[in-house]
Amino acid sequence: MDDILADEFLALQQSGAIENYLLLDVREPLEFHTHNVGGINIPLGKLQNLISEDEIDFDTEQAIIVICQRGLRSKTAKSILNQNGFKNVRNLTGGLLKLRKI
Repeated sequence: MDDILADEFLALQQSGAIENYLLLDVREPLEFHTHNVGGINIPLGKLQNLISEDEIDFDTEQAIIVICQRGLRSKTAKSILNQNGFKNVRNLTGGLLKLRKI
């Protein structure tokens, strides 16, 4: 699935359609608690282990937007999710930094 640009993400937020997505923030807890746009926080370093141990109960068909500070960790997380059968995953290109600049 294609990545999502910051302006498209904002449009989803403003229209309320963002509720159709699971927002997955893969930053560290301190970063998440300092500033976030909602969703759940699973640090990138823990994601693979949680999937491997069946600790994550996301539906593989669930629409997911993966978020981080710059879009790099979330790109890696998207790859991990795709490799584990998740089909509808989008990375927020440019991350929260790009989102704040709009």
